[in-house]
Amino acid sequence: MESAPFGRLKDLRSVERLVLRSHQLEVALLTFGATIASVRTPDRHGRVDDVVLGFDDLDGYLGPHPYFGAVIGRFANRIAGGRFTLDGEEHQLPVNNGPNCMHGGTVGFDRHVWSAHEPRDPDGGDAVELRHVSPDGDMGFPGELAANVTYTVRDGDLRVDYEATTDRATVVNLTNHSYFNLAGAGSGTVEGHEMRLAASRFTPVDADLIPTGELAPVAGTPLNFVTSQPIGAALRTGAEQVVRARGFDHNWVIDGADGSVRLAAQVREPNSGRVLEVWTDQPGVQFYSGNFLDATLAGKGGRVYRQGDAFCLETQHFPDSPNQPEFPSTVLRPGETYRTSTVFRFRAVTG
Repeated sequence: MESAPFGRLKDLRSVERLVLRSHQLEVALLTFGATIASVRTPDRHGRVDDVVLGFDDLDGYLGPHPYFGAVIGRFANRIAGGRFTLDGEEHQLPVNNGPNCMHGGTVGFDRHVWSAHEPRDPDGGDAVELRHVSPDGDMGFPGELAANVTYTVRDGDLRVDYEATTDRATVVNLTNHSYFNLAGAGSGTVEGHEMRLAASRFTPVDADLIPTGELAPVAGTPLNFVTSQPIGAALRTGAEQVVRARGFDHNWVIDGADGSVRLAAQVREPNSGRVLEVWTDQPGVQFYSGNFLDATLAGKGGRVYRQGDAFCLETQHFPDSPNQPEFPSTVLRPGETYRTSTVFRFRAVTG
């Protein structure tokens, strides 16, 4: 692992840029937000490009942006009304997405500086462990939560291992919010990327993008990615679910999810030949088609990010799980350890 200064916050705390490498992959991380700042990987001709959106300097990450590359916590995705009840006690969270709490509130894990440490078990790869302690009552969530995220690069794999413990019953749902464009960050639309999701069901949403509680089949809907198809093929169908989210911004239910790491998604960019596979032990994956990128942000190299210029695959428990007892539980109690793993696997194919 290499480390270099990346700037300072207004309170003079320093932010470090950490670089992990294998012979197929170079990943730059920031201690601010435990952020994936770049992923450099070759195409079918051996040409290396950065395939995640972000900024060239710290000021970009300190300003408003849609969570580029950050770790999301304490709770990824939306919680209806910004409230939930746990063990008979109601907890009120900030409302920062319409009537809902989104991605942990107004100052989530993405807005904090994490501390960097040598990992306990790098398992043969280039690795770093990032740590953050969220105090009791932070953004309205109960309990002091100690969170660790370990990034490991090996061959073409970027592995992300999450752990958390608490001193009081709470809810937790961590993920990474990287925006991918396999043709290269800022190169244009991802509508031609071909995607397959290992999911025959999804969680439909209401007008506020909160799950209705149903696990609906994707068959016969524009959300059917059981077989590979271009991301843009169904964006303009006028289907109610697509219109509500201004594209895709839904949770897919991973088939056969049993707590083991399994293939959730595969995306191929035809021109470069780059392929991204996402493997996870989580029950869901949020596919987001960059609907709210609006050309107001200039990113790396001054390139403007427009609607549909990237996609996200956020491995997770389901949105609004604290209010939906039928969904897999996100409750963490003292004495328990939250553990989950996701692998982003990059390769290039000739055909």
